[in-house]
Amino acid sequence: MNAATPGYFGRYLRVDLSIGWSESKPLSESVLRKHIGGVGLGAWILREETNGQQLDPLSPEAPLVFTFSPLVGSPLTTSAKFAVVAKSPLTQRINDSLASSHFAIAGKKTGHDAIVIVGRSESPKVLLITSKGIALHDADSYWGMNIPATEDSLKTGFGSHYRYAVIGPAGENLVRYATISHDGRHAGRGGLGAVMGSKFLKAIGVAGDERIPFAHPKELVALSKSVSQKSFGAATEKYRELGTAGNLLVFNRLGTLPTRNFQEGQFEQAIDLAPETLTLSRDKARKSCAACTIGCEHLYSVEKEEKPVRLEYENLFALGPMCGVGDADQVLKASQLCDELGIDTISAGGTIAFAMECAERGLIDWKGYEFGRGDTLLAALEKIGDRRDEGDLLAEGSRLLAKQIGQGSIAFAPQVKGLELPGYEPRALQSMALGFAVGTRGADHNRSGAYQADFSDSVDRMNVTEADVSAAIQTEDEAAIIDSLILCKFLRGVFEDKFIEMAEMLSLVTGWDVDGGELRQTAQNIVELKKRYNIEQGWTPAEDTLPERFLTSALQTGASEGAALPRERLERLICAYNLGRGWSEEGYLSLDDCVDENCVD
Repeated sequence: MNAATPGYFGRYLRVDLSIGWSESKPLSESVLRKHIGGVGLGAWILREETNGQQLDPLSPEAPLVFTFSPLVGSPLTTSAKFAVVAKSPLTQRINDSLASSHFAIAGKKTGHDAIVIVGRSESPKVLLITSKGIALHDADSYWGMNIPATEDSLKTGFGSHYRYAVIGPAGENLVRYATISHDGRHAGRGGLGAVMGSKFLKAIGVAGDERIPFAHPKELVALSKSVSQKSFGAATEKYRELGTAGNLLVFNRLGTLPTRNFQEGQFEQAIDLAPETLTLSRDKARKSCAACTIGCEHLYSVEKEEKPVRLEYENLFALGPMCGVGDADQVLKASQLCDELGIDTISAGGTIAFAMECAERGLIDWKGYEFGRGDTLLAALEKIGDRRDEGDLLAEGSRLLAKQIGQGSIAFAPQVKGLELPGYEPRALQSMALGFAVGTRGADHNRSGAYQADFSDSVDRMNVTEADVSAAIQTEDEAAIIDSLILCKFLRGVFEDKFIEMAEMLSLVTGWDVDGGELRQTAQNIVELKKRYNIEQGWTPAEDTLPERFLTSALQTGASEGAALPRERLERLICAYNLGRGWSEEGYLSLDDCVDENCVD
């Protein structure tokens, strides 16, 4: 069946696990043009399926949305990506995660622009989706398996022609930051693996033969070659050579590397963990995501007979300096363990580091929880995966753990809206601090690329002013479009004018007469759509802030010594951000959104 609009099928598949039934639901061209795909379309579908209800994200009724994009299946580099969108069990707000893999290509070939899962099976299931329909199979024999074992067993049981998205023990045990895994990669900051596990869904397999046309295929091929050639340039060279882990020493030198739960900005053992050092002593392989010409994925050997470990800056920071662990073997094994269990490394490292500081302060009496204890880190990850002993509390994330511990510990729990901070020190990167505070999914570096402004010559990263806020807004808008098309963020440095060049891509695929101005407005609409969803789910302005630690104390050591972010400055930046978006000072889209009796126009 050919789509009315090239690049799209004009429909999504809705699967209700409670009754084992599915239906195809239409997507109008106007909806597709306004939201494109990926996180934009996913947010629209999530809001439609939620219908204004404040659902528990782990309830049967809560929708889990997989969305593709019009670029999937095209020759454009890095376009084989999909988004997973749901209400997060970690934040109770919208969560939109992205991943690159063959699952995106195979999922689109089932003949749908998105797949929505609702309901709950009575027992563990594997859901298989093809162009002809769905099938549910018992998954009792897979339940409890780690992710690599599950993927291998599924290929043996159902065939390697399916591409699988699976959960590990963490998802089954409803760890609030469990991931959804596929092709050795993960989607799931915010616990989307737990949402899948709450539905007793162990795996989704997709395979199909549906194809869609592109409006201008010859021109699209020519553009794709041009973009691919540019992707080999200087803008992506460091990622090809070292991967994102190459940021570690740079951040350490600048004093922006979060260390020991953000108590410091430099780590004395950073050199031992850096890819420049690991490359000298370990076997290393480089891989590319599906349909990618950049090849930033770097895998390092751990021990003989074991699979190599994919190492990126975020898992390196979170399981290393954040927890004060400088032993490369322990950090690599911890990353491997997260991959096997299906655990987000940022939230895991942040929550364990928070527990280590609580123990350091005498707020909890947990044996071995000391900064630098790699053995404790590894044991804690195992316990989180099966919610054993203190792992049951750690599995809740740092915000809920702080509520359990009390004694003022929430002041240094490393989270915003419940989502643990990634590896950027807010006091020394204050544009990024603003992005963390206002982000709809919490503290995140992928939905707001405001650190680009901090690392440029356009702002003073340790003294950001209201005049600098427009740069943060622009990076957030750019991310909204990149994440809806969906393309890799590493292409940002390849485009000379992002909105104009991305509009050309979309036009060649769909035949729409899209220009940079329309795409910029679409980006703003997508940002507002996600904010609208959060408001309906109970968001209040008090959520847009940072932990007390960052607002009341300065960095004491390192190249960013003295960096401080006074509360008043952050509040001024947030107000300027809201007004720059055309919202109220407090961040409401209109007075009708405000349920606070003190809210004023």
